[in-house]
Amino acid sequence: MTKKLLANTLCCLLLLTPLISHAEMLAMVNYDSKAGQTPRREGVAILDVDPNSPQFGKIVSDLPLPPDAISHHFFYNKDLSKAYITALGNGPLRVINMKHTPYAIELLDVPECKVSEDMAFTADKKTWYLTCMGSSNVIVGDAQTDKVKQVIAADGKDTFIRYPHGIGLQEDVNRIMVTSTVRPSDLGDAGETVTVIEATSGKVLSTHKLSDKPSPSGSAPVEAVFVPHANPAMAYVATMFEGKLWTATWQVNHHSFDFQPVYDFANTKQGVPLEIYFNQAHDRLYVTTANPGALNIFDISGESVTKPILIKSIPTAAGAHHVVFSPDEKYAFVENNFLNLPKMDNGSITVIDLKKMERKTSIDTLKNMGLKPHDIYMLPPWHTDDAH
Repeated sequence: MTKKLLANTLCCLLLLTPLISHAEMLAMVNYDSKAGQTPRREGVAILDVDPNSPQFGKIVSDLPLPPDAISHHFFYNKDLSKAYITALGNGPLRVINMKHTPYAIELLDVPECKVSEDMAFTADKKTWYLTCMGSSNVIVGDAQTDKVKQVIAADGKDTFIRYPHGIGLQEDVNRIMVTSTVRPSDLGDAGETVTVIEATSGKVLSTHKLSDKPSPSGSAPVEAVFVPHANPAMAYVATMFEGKLWTATWQVNHHSFDFQPVYDFANTKQGVPLEIYFNQAHDRLYVTTANPGALNIFDISGESVTKPILIKSIPTAAGAHHVVFSPDEKYAFVENNFLNLPKMDNGSITVIDLKKMERKTSIDTLKNMGLKPHDIYMLPPWHTDDAH
């Protein structure tokens, strides 16, 4: 190597050094304090989750929430300009303007909603849908003004929405799928159905039982997530208490869904399946189980999309719940806490190396502060999830 070339190489390395040392990957995590702690504390912490960053695991910003909000889930609108926070307690819906810093949290007026859960957004950026488990309805909102446009509630004896939790929107077939989960006050009176709604009108079309057991089975369908760009349209549904994964496949000739159980988590001695995610190629399916805590990776390429093949179950910690991924899909970050329930409330964030398919490390920042995480979402520059 000539002296000139060596000098140029060293110069390039020196120029890159500041960029490398300031590498970061930011995620927001909502949290509350452990039971019994006073005063009660809630907030949204922005953490550096990049394992290669010198600030790995550190809180770079902290946004307070009312101590009685009982914040629950995050959701982005389609252009990632707003982050919505659902809540089980005071004030069902809040929003953060992601284009304005420092971030501030604003309370939205949704009087018809109690115990808000999940959201879905239309591709034209005009409408959002919000499930309300405490008031047993679905709110339709204007995604520009955040004003309520419609309330979808029970309709007749044969079609109903009870304790709605998960919601999936598939605009190609003009359908919404809503799960009937549990009574929010005590997780009792578990449902066993999903309700299908016509998206544009809000008309409740049908209900479908997701259990092979006699009614009331209490299977508690919890999440319904459509596979992006699937043809025909198809969703996965997890039954929280029965511990199974189901598919809902669109029948083109009948304009309805066919529901089939495709995996039983009892096969791997796991229970309480919760969240459903996909990789960017949509040929891998990820499902968390809270008891004892794992991230399950399935092959759904080709014909396996209707019959998922388990590749590996990776132990995390008790209460494995929400997941985010690094943009290069090298890492998965699993939030380990399910509603602060005993034996499912570890409070850590497990970092999984997806290339090696093994646990790499753990982020215990909030746990060590006596705080419990409830959801994790990448900030817009690192967000890649197109299914939620």
